[in-house]
Amino acid sequence: MMNERGESDSAIVAGKPTNKAERSAAEPVERRAEAKGNVSQQSTGRAQNRVTVSPALERIRQVAKSRKKEKFTALLHHISIDLLDEAFSALKENAAAGVDGLTWWDYEQNLERNLEDLHAGVHRGAYRALPSRRVYIPKPDGRQRPLAVAALERHDA
Repeated sequence: MMNERGESDSAIVAGKPTNKAERSAAEPVERRAEAKGNVSQQSTGRAQNRVTVSPALERIRQVAKSRKKEKFTALLHHISIDLLDEAFSALKENAAAGVDGLTWWDYEQNLERNLEDLHAGVHRGAYRALPSRRVYIPKPDGRQRPLAVAALERHDA
């Protein structure tokens, strides 16, 4: 059964072109539908882990890739409580604790307050990352492979 074309129909996706150049004229590929809206300001999906990146951080990434000698001097304003919350949500819940012994579940118990404190510490320049906890994983040949386990954040008294 065929439906009439309407507003919410999906876009035409380009097919794979043929490998032989002489046959490509006889077997054309359908044109891709144009994107609607302001595509450059939408969140972008990362292919590796499908996490969205804010448009501002994506622009910073593009500048860093295209202008290798560029110096970034004013990036702190991009660190927000919402961004810290997104970063925390992306962490593995069952990951091992770092040198501070703090697990994802412990940190999540008072998440709002922890993120507010972390945000304030970052913005006043008081935040310092803890060193990673080193563990060794045995290999089948008897040697050991070092593994670094990062801490969630530093808690100063």
